[in-house]
Amino acid sequence: MPPSASSTEAASDVPAHVARAAASLARFITRHPRLVVLTGAGVSTDSGIPDYRDGDGAWKRPPPMNHQSFMSSHAARQRYWARALVGFRALSEARPGASHRGLALLERLDHIDTLITQNVDGLHQRAGNRRVIDLHGRAEIVRCMSCDARRMRHDLHAELAARNPRWLDVEARIGPDGDADLEHDFGTFQVPDCARCGRGIWKPDVVFFGDRVPEARVTAARAAVSRGDALLVVGSSLMVYSGYRFARQAAAEGKPLACLNLGHTRADALYDLKLEAPIGATLEALAIHLDA
Repeated sequence: MPPSASSTEAASDVPAHVARAAASLARFITRHPRLVVLTGAGVSTDSGIPDYRDGDGAWKRPPPMNHQSFMSSHAARQRYWARALVGFRALSEARPGASHRGLALLERLDHIDTLITQNVDGLHQRAGNRRVIDLHGRAEIVRCMSCDARRMRHDLHAELAARNPRWLDVEARIGPDGDADLEHDFGTFQVPDCARCGRGIWKPDVVFFGDRVPEARVTAARAAVSRGDALLVVGSSLMVYSGYRFARQAAAEGKPLACLNLGHTRADALYDLKLEAPIGATLEALAIHLDA
């Protein structure tokens, strides 16, 4: 079937290097129609959510909050929640971008069996993906670490704001996953305990640095990789083992691997196809190929 006039016109506006990347990815998808996709922070940067690492895979800023520090230190929790009260608005107000919409289209066209994301922003689901494994959890939910009670994060933030009103006017550069680049005297910042059990620590229902991914999620993700025809990594350096393990698994099982990412990744030696091009623009151009 010849491409539509609208598709041809749209294709003419695509930079050559993006068009080449999209064409290569389209060929990969055609050969391997049941994809498992593994995404990272690079798919959400166009939505205004900063990522953690540069093109060489090195930290752009100090590493995020450590699980052990958060659980053992009240001062660490004061610092975390004060910074989150300032920075989380960027995460809560973010909207799906071209990368999310492109991946949602791939699922609607039955090219994606499962999408495994290392992100905690929920933007894949908001864009329309339904078969999603949130490997590191979801940032909009908080959980009591003593009694397992859960509440929506916006509800906790409202309580934090009521207890700490002077922090509402503080401005700082937004960091990844709802953090903010803010250094201050956090000693007076009030952090409530869980009202249900009276002593529990409220923690975002996400996997912090140094914590372990729940085994059920790992098992589900491993089963998806085994079930799929190929693995496509999008917007992740895979420097953290929780995601890298699935590239290693796919390679060990003889599955073809492709990657769309700007910069170095930990799995570069494993890929059959490595594309370094803007993610959102490439996935938008990919839609033109699939619609042709």
